[in-house]
Amino acid sequence: MPKKIIFMGTPMFSVPILKSLYQNGYPIECVYTQPPQRSQRGQKINKSPIQKISETLNLEFRSPNSLKENSEEFEFFKSINADLAIVVAYGQIIPKEFLNLTKNGFINIHASILPRWRGAAPIQRAIMNLDKETGLSIMKITEELDTGPVCNTYRINIEGNLNALEISERLSFLAAEKILDNIDDILDGKSNFIEQDHSNATYASKIQKSEGEIDWTESAQNIIGKINGLYPTPGAFFVYNGERYKILKADIGNGIGNPGEVISNYLEIVCGKNQSIKIIEIQRQGKKPQNIGEFMLGSQLKKGSKI
Repeated sequence: MPKKIIFMGTPMFSVPILKSLYQNGYPIECVYTQPPQRSQRGQKINKSPIQKISETLNLEFRSPNSLKENSEEFEFFKSINADLAIVVAYGQIIPKEFLNLTKNGFINIHASILPRWRGAAPIQRAIMNLDKETGLSIMKITEELDTGPVCNTYRINIEGNLNALEISERLSFLAAEKILDNIDDILDGKSNFIEQDHSNATYASKIQKSEGEIDWTESAQNIIGKINGLYPTPGAFFVYNGERYKILKADIGNGIGNPGEVISNYLEIVCGKNQSIKIIEIQRQGKKPQNIGEFMLGSQLKKGSKI
């Protein structure tokens, strides 16, 4: 009898993993994803990427607002009698009472090298912290967040000027490949899950919009880390003459001056420690992203401006 799998995920990060399982013949009995969200102006209903791919692949999906104290979903989940649940950035805590409803438990593909960066924003926090590497952990879900035993980890370097979107895409495709190396052993109960060293745990708390504001007294490296870590949302920004400017891409420069001082007409800005950054791409509040040459043609920000 074929094994039954429940897949639980929501953002684009989860899509390649679901597609990989489907295309390689693993029977996805049901998909769980977050419910559609209204756009800010309420004119449009936005389905999650996982809902969209589930519809394309003709997979049954469910999108409850919450699993907590939800007897209807509990009974449905139980009725599937699944062999395994695979969770990839679902966006909800799995209630304790659900964790015993599959024969081989719940597996989470987490975007960090556990126990480092447990929590909601591991990719962003790793980049903002100037970590040299990140990766994936395939772990069993337990009652406490991201504390379960791990069967395998896979590492990648955070190299060059990569941002959170680029790292996320790399890890997503890596996960789509590596789940195929693990799933049969997990389904057959042959995987070796090893307890995490909880004393080395760090936490990747949810990103707050206010964290994006740039402090020009920080080092250029830290500011670049913030720009890359918070790309594309919520973004790293500064405020000038009451308007918000989001920096989308920048490099470290070699200018000197006072922190926050614009020292070239191509928007090189001084940071702390006698360093600077050169802005490559920027987005003015309410406008489209622009490369720096195009932006500076009509900008009030000139050499000598103080941010």
